[in-house]
Amino acid sequence: MHKISATIITFNEEQNISRCIKSIEKIADEIIVIDSHSTDKTKAICQGFNVTFIEQTFLGYIEQKNFAIQQAKYDFILSLDADEALDETMQQSIIQVKQKGLTKDTYKMNRCTNFCGKWIRHGTWYPDKKIRLFNKHKAKWAGVNPHDKIETLPKTSCTLLKGDILHYSYNNLEEVIEQANKFTSIQAKAMFANGKRATILNLILNPAIAFFSGYILKAGFLDGVDGYVLAKLIAWQTRMKYAKLMHLQKASLKK
Repeated sequence: MHKISATIITFNEEQNISRCIKSIEKIADEIIVIDSHSTDKTKAICQGFNVTFIEQTFLGYIEQKNFAIQQAKYDFILSLDADEALDETMQQSIIQVKQKGLTKDTYKMNRCTNFCGKWIRHGTWYPDKKIRLFNKHKAKWAGVNPHDKIETLPKTSCTLLKGDILHYSYNNLEEVIEQANKFTSIQAKAMFANGKRATILNLILNPAIAFFSGYILKAGFLDGVDGYVLAKLIAWQTRMKYAKLMHLQKASLKK
């Protein structure tokens, strides 16, 4: 039977980390927490569990998660964010495939996000499939910060597990807007560094496409008012990302 190393990156996650660790205790053969020098009770809480706690200055979302993989003893990695936890169905799914020997290289999971107290089951946010259990020799973290994703080698096998990752994301709209502002700045800088450029068409078309995709094509309207608000927020976030990219372009021309 293959053993599993669980990895979590943290920074000031005292409200979430206990729930996250408890959801994987029966699954992981080791739990590694990579902490970016938290100033709250994250470290003390982690030390109450059987985990390896490593303090590492934040390298970037992608880089920090790959650093966590490098600390793992075992080939198979279960990677979660601190504000995530596995529901009981997903826990049992992983236990079952582990007992069979983890015959696939990677395993996808649906992620269900809690938005201001409500679980979102449609639209852009669900099922939001993520590879979170994988052979570290066949996959690694990649993407464009802050939106990391697992990149796999060619001909890598994969299957979808039953159950959900529960994502405890936002308690109120203020948190959503604050996070969106932060992430769009990181996105714009990463896009600019990678040579991507924006035009006025991106400001007009891309937000409209994002709204139509999430609210109509992916049935976000089935989540009621919250579905509409989320679709509008995602459209706004898309517009801000390209607006910030355009400002970086203009600033570079003045130098």
